[in-house]
Amino acid sequence: MRTLIHFVHTSLDGRIQGPQGEFDWPEMGPELSAYSIELNDQLDTLLYGRRVWEMMAAYWPTADKVSDHPHDRAYAPRWRATDKVVVSRTLERVDAENTTLIRDDVLAEVAALKERPGKDIVLMGGAALAGSLAAAGLVDEVRICLHPVVLGGPHAVLATGGTRLGFDLVGTRVFDGRVVETTYRTRR
Repeated sequence: MRTLIHFVHTSLDGRIQGPQGEFDWPEMGPELSAYSIELNDQLDTLLYGRRVWEMMAAYWPTADKVSDHPHDRAYAPRWRATDKVVVSRTLERVDAENTTLIRDDVLAEVAALKERPGKDIVLMGGAALAGSLAAAGLVDEVRICLHPVVLGGPHAVLATGGTRLGFDLVGTRVFDGRVVETTYRTRR
């Protein structure tokens, strides 16, 4: 069975976006960027909820052509080549290469996705989707990159709807002297 990893950037106050939905605050230094590329090499599927998908799809298809940031130039071609799955009840379709849409029976569809052969699946951000998948026992690992900023935004890391979940700490890393990643495995 494939591993489903929830990978998320968060602020000191546990928020994944600013008050207006902004995601301009994570700092991708050389070490964090290299780790992002390393993580991409261990997966073959990216999983998104609608809001994060719309943000990613608006930027990454051409990021290496419009940005001179080394991370953007290195990651954009990998992003385009990676299979992507979008979960949304409101989108009618997704018009992006290597991308499929799940609209109904999300838990069963994601469970089936985990059963297929392949590398890891990484869920990028998305508190509501991550929370519902974690509450259903489908998230195997959570990797949180804690950035030294306070956002005051509305969304926490995992919105489980009140379901209590237990995790075991399995590792920590520091990137660029600023960002701390903690990795947790779901306690079964």
